[in-house]
Amino acid sequence: MTTAPANLLAVRRLLLDHLNVDPDTVRADDLEPGEVGIVGDASHRGGYHVGSDRVVTNDYSVVESTRDSSGLTLDASALDVGMFKVRSAGRTHNLYTFSTWCVAQCVANTADSRDIREIIYSPDGRTVRRWDRLGRRTSGDDSHLWHTHFSFFRDSTKARRDQTPLFRRYLTTIGLLEDDDMTPEEHTWLETVHKNLTVLDGRNPIGQIYTRMAMGEDHTNPSFVVQHPTLKSLAAQLTALQTALTALSNKDFTDEPAIVQGVLAGLKPEDIAAAIPPTVARQVADELARRLVA
Repeated sequence: MTTAPANLLAVRRLLLDHLNVDPDTVRADDLEPGEVGIVGDASHRGGYHVGSDRVVTNDYSVVESTRDSSGLTLDASALDVGMFKVRSAGRTHNLYTFSTWCVAQCVANTADSRDIREIIYSPDGRTVRRWDRLGRRTSGDDSHLWHTHFSFFRDSTKARRDQTPLFRRYLTTIGLLEDDDMTPEEHTWLETVHKNLTVLDGRNPIGQIYTRMAMGEDHTNPSFVVQHPTLKSLAAQLTALQTALTALSNKDFTDEPAIVQGVLAGLKPEDIAAAIPPTVARQVADELARRLVA
């Protein structure tokens, strides 16, 4: 029996969470659960809405790409999105603007759209268009005037690859989700960094080994002297440097006698005499005479 894969169910849940504004009431402006489908009904044969139990001979959803033929399982690999209208960031957004935005991302070959095989949609509610990554088809039937069809390469469904980033980015772009300007590759990179740092943080045997190495304690001989800098040796050097800086900051670098000698060395005798007040001149003369006699 054809089944709905978890990755497309996640996309369905994401869209309903943010585009079904009033989940307790059926409204024309809301995206209702019945308008977001994955598995075709019992009479549906062939195409991405069915799995291996209901494909047909030379089914285009299987034979036109090795990504599909190698990924064929009982899972459906398509998503239909129905009519909606929401106001966000001062603008109105609906199925038509949503569809054209998604097609633009596929045309630009963004990283989060590369698993999409085709989008059958209407840009205006009057004409039906089809974007096909393989360039096989350009049109669709009139039912796509009121719903948009997304086909995903079957290998991505089989691999359970997360398909929410593109749709999450749309919801962010129109202001229904908090801004997150990181690309999927950057998210993956950040997750890898976090994982690696967790390994090294000392909460497991590997992390504890790296911690001992950094401290210079990764040896068993207590008399062994580590030749390279370690966290301990660097900490000791930093402490010594801080102590030296504190001592220098408390030191008085002013040498008054040297300053006086330097000033006097640059003056002529008559300049010195002229600088002495008359009341002090006699005392200076007596002191000089005393020193000369001594």
